[in-house]
Amino acid sequence: MPYTQDLVEELNILVRYNLRTTQEGIKIHKTAPPEMCAAAHRLFEKGLISLDDGGYLTNLGLETAKQAQSVLDILKPI
Repeated sequence: MPYTQDLVEELNILVRYNLRTTQEGIKIHKTAPPEMCAAAHRLFEKGLISLDDGGYLTNLGLETAKQAQSVLDILKPI
């Protein structure tokens, strides 16, 4: 299954989190692009983040964000 644009937008939000601490969240402002707001809402519905406009990563969200960051690290240009 190829990545859809929705999944890419969700991954882009997950990799914005600071993975060195669980005490730091993010806020998606209402002025953000609609697709970013929608992606955050989907992550909330999936149980990956604590609020539909960001908040903190849940345990599942933290594991998913770690995997997303690993993929980016592997695929980044040399």
